[in-house]
Amino acid sequence: MMKEECKALLDALNKVTACYRHMVLTIGGTSDSQNLREELKKTRQKAQELAVANRNKLTAVLKDKTVSKEDKAEFERLWVIFSTCLEILEIDMRRALELGHEFPLNVPKKHLIQTGMSGGTSGVAARAMSVQNMKYEAEHNIDVVDLKDLENEINQVGEMMYEMEMKVNVPQWTVEAKQDPGAELKSTISVGASSIGMISVEENKSFCDISKVLAGIIFSAVLIIAIVLAVCVVKLS
Repeated sequence: MMKEECKALLDALNKVTACYRHMVLTIGGTSDSQNLREELKKTRQKAQELAVANRNKLTAVLKDKTVSKEDKAEFERLWVIFSTCLEILEIDMRRALELGHEFPLNVPKKHLIQTGMSGGTSGVAARAMSVQNMKYEAEHNIDVVDLKDLENEINQVGEMMYEMEMKVNVPQWTVEAKQDPGAELKSTISVGASSIGMISVEENKSFCDISKVLAGIIFSAVLIIAIVLAVCVVKLS
């Protein structure tokens, strides 16, 4: 039961983090607006809430001495995925901070990035946060106020990652993957090899067909020559 709960929380965190990255890439673009900044704030906060929930559950399980060896290995794998997801979230938050300073909404003379993208992003945020209608009750200077909050939240995420390493020591290189090393590459190579084999078979078939045609032509030519010689001998005699 605990394993399913941890997987569900981790899956939700992955989705919200991916949604946040998608919206961060639109800062400074033609679809940038006050609504986008509010969506970024809510999505970021939702991701942090899920991160805290993931941390609490995984920390409690990994510190439990009664957990079996197989279950512990699975929870350690989830812990590594969670740590990676949290690192990605911190990177995107720092990127959002830099772009927010570079493209403030309260400076109309500042040219935005002409990415060619248009339209809102509320649909993406709503799907990730399970919210049908998102309301924007922020002030006009949301980008200025939110950037200060964002700096504090980045520090909080960094502190969370540090505390995680202190409480639970799970080196990434000690966690075994479910698939064998290079399994995907091997499957790709096998597919490529089979396709190459099919090509070589087709080439051999075509070569054999050409050989048969040439042999038929030579045989026909020899037969015609033999007939002509025979006719000539008959006439001479």
